[in-house]
Amino acid sequence: MFDDEEGMKIAYEEALKGYEEGGIPIGSCLVHEDGTVLGRGHNMRIQKGSPTLHGEISCLENCGRLKAEVYAKCTLYTTLSPCSMCSGSALLFKIPRLVMGENVNFQGAEDWLQKNGVEVINLKNEKCEKLMAKFIEERPGDWYEDIGESEK
Repeated sequence: MFDDEEGMKIAYEEALKGYEEGGIPIGSCLVHEDGTVLGRGHNMRIQKGSPTLHGEISCLENCGRLKAEVYAKCTLYTTLSPCSMCSGSALLFKIPRLVMGENVNFQGAEDWLQKNGVEVINLKNEKCEKLMAKFIEERPGDWYEDIGESEK
């Protein structure tokens, strides 16, 4: 049986890939309840010059078109608490479960997800937290741009 640590391992691999490409280290994967990994991706905003290609969006894009009944049996894994855009995508496709690596470096729309019936789990993954903190320290301007804020 597929477990949350396996899903987070894939999401972390994607985050690391993004970091190594010079991008923002946020990774994601979508896993069906039968254990099939339907897609994976990482934040590509910098690499592709995109305003919206966050890790979760990249993952969903890489899944291709799926029917509503497929999304309804999936878990979305993400290394960081999802922003409102990514949370909105999870709600739009009625993904019932979201597992995040951490929310120390950023807390997104977790409450909104929960209020709309999504099961939200925080693994408090130290590797995810350290990689994100390292990136924020190294490149604060890129980080604040990613979350739609002015650099502090």
